[in-house]
Amino acid sequence: MLEQFLITQTSSFGTEIAVWVVGLILLLLGIVTYFRQRKVEEQLMSELQQLAKIKKHNVEYEFVLKAMRLCTWHIDVPAQSITYDNDYRERNDCFVPMPGTTLDDLVAAMVEADQMRIRKSLENLCQGRKDDYHEISRMKIAHTDSYYWTESYATVSARDTEGLPLRVVGTSMRIDERKAMETALVEARNRAEESDRLKSAFIANMSHEIRTPLNAIIGFTSVLPDVTGDDERRELINLIQENNQKLLRIIDDVMNISKIESGKEQLVMTAFDLNDVLRAEVDDYASKAQPGVTLSTMFPQGSQPITTDLGRFTEIMTHLLANAVKFTTQGSIIVGYDAPANKRISIWVQDTGKGIAPEHLERVFERFFKVDEYIPGAGLGLSICRTMAYSMGGDVKVESKLGEGSKFWVELPI
Repeated sequence: MLEQFLITQTSSFGTEIAVWVVGLILLLLGIVTYFRQRKVEEQLMSELQQLAKIKKHNVEYEFVLKAMRLCTWHIDVPAQSITYDNDYRERNDCFVPMPGTTLDDLVAAMVEADQMRIRKSLENLCQGRKDDYHEISRMKIAHTDSYYWTESYATVSARDTEGLPLRVVGTSMRIDERKAMETALVEARNRAEESDRLKSAFIANMSHEIRTPLNAIIGFTSVLPDVTGDDERRELINLIQENNQKLLRIIDDVMNISKIESGKEQLVMTAFDLNDVLRAEVDDYASKAQPGVTLSTMFPQGSQPITTDLGRFTEIMTHLLANAVKFTTQGSIIVGYDAPANKRISIWVQDTGKGIAPEHLERVFERFFKVDEYIPGAGLGLSICRTMAYSMGGDVKVESKLGEGSKFWVELPI
């Protein structure tokens, strides 16, 4: 009985130990499984976070490309080919290489003046002589004579075992607006420099031109009290009056051009007969022409009504006639007009004076420009004529040959 009891107790104890061992093993397996699942979960979470970052990075990358209107590209250096990966430029006239486009094809699509420089820069990059690339060039627009500006950056992204480039990545963007702004700034600077030059020329010319008649006026006036002869006094008075008119004309010219350009003087439209006004101008200058020079008119019809600013028109004709009288020493000066066409009329003054060299035909309309520095005048007359004509919706032009004379004409709406 005792032996049987011991056997029973021993068997029961063994069973309990076995149960505990199995339970312990299951507990250990549960703990291991738990930590393994945690590790897998952490790894999955990390991968999901990484995917989210990549997705976010791609979105930001695409946003930057769109915002900057960039295109991205890469060069296969061994194949010498270029491929555009993304293109967010908004214009549809941009150069886009087809698959298999070579670097030579890319360079050929540029304006010829830029090709040699760009080809050299690309060779330096692809052959490893330089690590980066930055160039501005002009790309031709297909089927036109136009081009657009592009700015490109690139760098080497992969190399072979010897360190030579295998792949180059880069970006390009259109910079037409920036180039237009740069051009506008350069033009503004040039205008400012020209304005400074004109101010200096104005001071120099005005000081000379005003001093000349003023000296004559002061000199003759100081001598006048000592002159007793009537003829001599009359001659001095005439010289004083003549220089007074010259001085007044210079001041009037400056005032006229200042008023017109400031926009303070408005057009005063008046209807009048062109023939009568031109005859009056010719009669006024007949006595001022040099000996041997005849003044006459040539009208295509007996009367020509016209409506424009009479004061400015008269000022223009006065300057053109004064110019012809000044430079014509022999021959004739003819004032006339052509029959109106398309509601416009051309009034002209033709002389047989010394003429103007071809390179000076447009420069004579610049302020203070004088073909002959020895001829009196401030160099403002023709500039005033063109400025006034512009303000009246017209223009002043010239034809001339050296030694044969000149023909100035003003074209105005009627």
